[in-house]
Amino acid sequence: MTTLANRPNTGLLVVDVQTGVVAGSPGRDTVVANIGNLVDRARQAGVPVVWVQHHSEYLKQGTDDWEIVDELDPDAGEPLVAKAYGDSFEDTDLEAVLAGLGIGRLIVVGAQTDACVRSTLHGALVRGYDTMLVSDAHTTEDLSQWGAPPPEQVIAHTNMYWSEQAAPGRTAGTLATAEVEFSS
Repeated sequence: MTTLANRPNTGLLVVDVQTGVVAGSPGRDTVVANIGNLVDRARQAGVPVVWVQHHSEYLKQGTDDWEIVDELDPDAGEPLVAKAYGDSFEDTDLEAVLAGLGIGRLIVVGAQTDACVRSTLHGALVRGYDTMLVSDAHTTEDLSQWGAPPPEQVIAHTNMYWSEQAAPGRTAGTLATAEVEFSS
C-alpha cells in the first residue's frame, strides 16, 4: 500500500495524450481507445481522472499539436496539469492536486513511453505512490534513427521492467486495460 498518509483513493493519470505527441506512434488508435475506455470506466466508478499536458519549445501551448487528442475530452471539473519536464511532478501542482483528492494509488497511461511516462512512473513511486502502468495504454514515437530500439520494443521493455518494480511500502506493476478495476 501507499506510504502516503490519508491517501486511500485511486486516480487515473493521463500523461501527454496530445495530438503532436502521439501522431504516428505505433498502435496510436488502439492506445487512445484503451485510454478512452479507462477514462469512461473511472468516471463511472467515481475515480478522479487527472490530465497532464506537456509544453516545450517544440510543443507550444495553444497549437493544434499541443491539444489533447480529439477522441478524448477532459471534463471541465477534471484537473489539468501543465508541465515542461518529463516527470509530471517536477515544477507542477500535480502533488497538490493528488493530495487534495486523497490519491495514493495511480493508474498511469499516456505517451511517450520512454520519456514522460517512464519519468512519471518513477517520480510517483519515489514520492510514495502505488503506481500501476496500463500495459496496452501507452505508446511512443519511433526514435530508432537516433539509436533507440523500435517503439514496439520500447513499449514491451517498459512493460517488462515495470512489472517487476517494488519499493518499501509501495506496490507497482502492470495491468492490461481489461484487468484494471477501479475503486475510489
